[in-house]
Amino acid sequence: MKGILVCGGTGCISNNSRLVHDAIEKELSQQGLEAEFELKYTGCHGFCEMGPLVLITPEEEFYCRVKPEDVPNLIDSLKQGKVYEELLYVDPTTKEKIKTRHDVPFYQKQQRLVLKNCGIIDPENIDDYINSGGYKSLHKVLTTMQPEEVIQEIKASGLRGRGGGGFPTGIKWEFARKSTADKKYIICNADEGDPGAFMDRSISEGDPHAVLEGMLIGGYAIGAWEGYIYIRAEYPLAVKRLSIAIEQAEAKGYLGQNILGSDFSFSIKIKQGAGAFVCGEETALMESIQGNRGMPRPRPPYPAVKGLWDRPTNINNVETFANVPVIIGMGSEQYSQIGTEKSKGTKIFALTGKLNNTGLAEVPMGITLREIVFDIGGGISGGKKFKAVQIGGPSGGCLTEEHLDLPIDYDSLLEAGAMMGSGGLVVMDESTCMVELARFFLSFTRHESCGKCTPCREGNTRLLEILQRIVDGKGEKEDLERLQSLGENIIMSSICGLGQTAPNPILSTLKFFRHEYELHVEKKICPAGVCKGMISYKIIEEKCKACGICKKNCPVEAIAGEKKQPHKIDPAKCAQCGVCMEKCPFEAIIRG
Repeated sequence: MKGILVCGGTGCISNNSRLVHDAIEKELSQQGLEAEFELKYTGCHGFCEMGPLVLITPEEEFYCRVKPEDVPNLIDSLKQGKVYEELLYVDPTTKEKIKTRHDVPFYQKQQRLVLKNCGIIDPENIDDYINSGGYKSLHKVLTTMQPEEVIQEIKASGLRGRGGGGFPTGIKWEFARKSTADKKYIICNADEGDPGAFMDRSISEGDPHAVLEGMLIGGYAIGAWEGYIYIRAEYPLAVKRLSIAIEQAEAKGYLGQNILGSDFSFSIKIKQGAGAFVCGEETALMESIQGNRGMPRPRPPYPAVKGLWDRPTNINNVETFANVPVIIGMGSEQYSQIGTEKSKGTKIFALTGKLNNTGLAEVPMGITLREIVFDIGGGISGGKKFKAVQIGGPSGGCLTEEHLDLPIDYDSLLEAGAMMGSGGLVVMDESTCMVELARFFLSFTRHESCGKCTPCREGNTRLLEILQRIVDGKGEKEDLERLQSLGENIIMSSICGLGQTAPNPILSTLKFFRHEYELHVEKKICPAGVCKGMISYKIIEEKCKACGICKKNCPVEAIAGEKKQPHKIDPAKCAQCGVCMEKCPFEAIIRG
């Protein structure tokens, strides 16, 4: 029987993949083909740029941008054993149509361990997960391994936290194991808040049982019998599928009392967050679970000693927990052969920005930035030149053209002045203003600050004021030193990770793109032509035909002029939107 796998991730759903699924279901029913094809609504296939996506198994025929109206022809082709070429992926360089998924360049350099089920199984059907090997790792742990042996296996694998800090997971578990208390907790941090990041969301939507299995193994290892998944309410599909997974796991005996006939019992609850970025910080997250305002606690004591309700608590993010069944299943020795000496396994990145191929990619640690951007990402869209990558979200830093051959691992990124973060990767081209980019990210982190500590609350506000002044064309040379000094002080004196990393985008862009800052403050020029405070528009009288097109299209009525007389722009009224220059058919308007 052939499988028809329709992507049911959030990205494809926004492009009407549900309608595609329903159209296929209807077509199969009308033609009496239900026995010949198994239709599944899966999680994210990863190649979001080309959605809605449909994968045909076992041949792996791969169809892109499928619309409901394409379905009759697609089913007819499948029925005849033919490939429906109109929907195949077309390589933008060779113009060749590519038939199978594994031949699409976006997938060729990926190593899908954590994402192996995403896009393949029905995330709302536990039997699909079990048939793919799910819960075998849990069974192995409960029947053949002591908790200390599990921790040793995770330590030997070299797994480091995928939420941003990169702390060794096995050591973290060991700390919680050694803490003594009447009760311990496991928390899965699914509060993914970085702009452009959707790694944890996609795993939760596409393979929720992998998250539960990782939490169960973690709970067994540290001696906890209760867990929480802290997930933002802005992820309704992920919440829904995790809730279904919990119900199904309880019904099958993988959650609850005496799991698989053992002495181990474990329960999982979902706590929905209100979308506060600071609640991604583990101590603020625990405060939120307890019903308090999400504000960080000073450390030490660390959560492994005094965490949720003052009990020992272990917190890992979604991707970290999803790695655990993989490690137990394949063994730490085999897993540790993937990646680099100090950064083992794979990492999932959300590729966004000025790329031809945006989406979700899982790659081995140590892959170069060039391979991610140009081989997997397909290069810069619109034929423009690569300028930089913001890696690690608003807490990360910029990498430039000189870093394209840098291996992507925890230590190499730190040496380059960036950080892995949770895996957001935003690509910029030559049309991006790096000063405005820094202002955008700082605006986000300043808004998301909980306000508990003065360096973060006041310092980031002052940083934002300086940046706003610069992009408005009112900056001065001394502002650059103020940004550097203040940013370094905020990093050293803030309580939690939000404040300690908020200035990173400023400091990294100052380091690599200082000339852009200097042009902004010294010559009042934005080389990318983005900062409106430095843009003015002027009508060239000799070219103006007094047609009135610019006047009619100006949204703020800043253009005046009589018939047969050259028009003029009032700079006091002009909003620097550029509509006049775009609409002028005689190229009579220039930007200064």
